[in-house]
Amino acid sequence: MARRKTKSFDFAKGIYYFSINKGFNSSITIKREDKQKALLAFSNYLVTQRGNCEWLGKWDGKKFIEDDYEKLTENQGAA
Repeated sequence: MARRKTKSFDFAKGIYYFSINKGFNSSITIKREDKQKALLAFSNYLVTQRGNCEWLGKWDGKKFIEDDYEKLTENQGAA
């Protein structure tokens, strides 16, 4: 029996990503183009899915940058 493909897309440069774990072998990756919208959406998921959220960050083509959610939210509060 063939194994089901788990990721059916490629990450795009300059887009913010976070994932929500919905159970065993069930994860949802969500993307947002705008930084403020990404932070707001992730904070809303933190309220309902507290232990199941993972901030991935901004994809630069090779790795995730801006991957520390707490540091990003501190900077937003100071501005």
